[in-house]
Amino acid sequence: MSRTSDTSDVLVIGGGIIGLVTAWRAAQRGFATAVVDPEPGGGAAQVAAGMLAAVTELHYGEQTLLALNLASARRYPDFAAELTDLTGHDLGYRRSGTLAVALDADDRAHLRELHTLQRQSGLDSEWLSGRECRRLEPMLAPGVRGGLRVNDDHQVDPRRLARALVVACERAGVIFHRVWADRLTVVRDRAAGVVTADGTALGAGQVVLAAGSLSGRLAGVPDDVLPPVRPVKGQVVRLTMPEGQPPLLSRTVRAVVRGSHVYLVPRESGELVIGATTEELGWDTTVTAGGVYELLRDAHELVPGITELPLTETRAGLRPGSPDNAPLLGPAELAGLLLATGHYRNGVLLTPVTGDAMAHVLTTGELPEEARPFTPKRFSTAAALTEQPA
Repeated sequence: MSRTSDTSDVLVIGGGIIGLVTAWRAAQRGFATAVVDPEPGGGAAQVAAGMLAAVTELHYGEQTLLALNLASARRYPDFAAELTDLTGHDLGYRRSGTLAVALDADDRAHLRELHTLQRQSGLDSEWLSGRECRRLEPMLAPGVRGGLRVNDDHQVDPRRLARALVVACERAGVIFHRVWADRLTVVRDRAAGVVTADGTALGAGQVVLAAGSLSGRLAGVPDDVLPPVRPVKGQVVRLTMPEGQPPLLSRTVRAVVRGSHVYLVPRESGELVIGATTEELGWDTTVTAGGVYELLRDAHELVPGITELPLTETRAGLRPGSPDNAPLLGPAELAGLLLATGHYRNGVLLTPVTGDAMAHVLTTGELPEEARPFTPKRFSTAAALTEQPA
């Protein structure tokens, strides 16, 4: 037997940064809003490094996603200022830039190709010699062969961001149900709320599924509506500068070392975040000796001085991957159900634009133009086309 609780205008399933920003913006639009999550502010944000890397994260075939990433990056200064002014929480937003470097000839060729793609895409990046890279970051290894300086790729602290969004939601009147959502309630072919793990029935005018990598596992969602989201494991290591010592790096440094991507993100607090592995291992969140070893080994090749720093944390999390590595935003095929998931490696970067897009579609029923390529229906439409006889 379930017991009935209050009905909301908007019920958000998932209290990670995407669910929180959606709830906050919905509440600002006047919707009575609730969030279902046992630990709001938890999830992938507790593991993510927080790189806002629209330029250095560019990949071939992702030009449409690039436009959304850039739109969100442009909003970050005002978004961070608004959230800090409202909550008093410093987000650790730093406009310090990024340096992508190469350690051997193959890596250098890869970076050259990336530089060409960036320039063709109208992006601002500057090619530097190895000597110029070391002039910017003196602690880089002597073997650095060259690099790309990207002044517009910044960083934020996802843990601080998550805490600030929880406070912003509370101040906007968002109700938190600190329990798991057990199953979606569907009434007359329309999403009408959820039943929680403790048996409480929560009603809603509109339901937003924003549960990250768990979004594809919610019971009660019709099979043909479940978002095609999978977990992609990432392991991260955190080191800390001893008190009183200057930081090893002044900006984010990233590279491909023996085919593996590695990045080092220095915080103003003295923390140095090193990540991240990419592992297709289902729901496994085990921190492994091999994963930690590879991260430290590759980071040491870039910045040998890291071996002197205290190791303060090792952690693994799950990114929500989608078939095209892009988010699913807006109405699903089931009436009353909207999706905000599948952000993969860009969840932190896309937080501002996702909040705005979801508030817009909740209010008007339509996605704003910049978000329309990311409708969840792109997958069902593509599937229907492939199934048609020739």
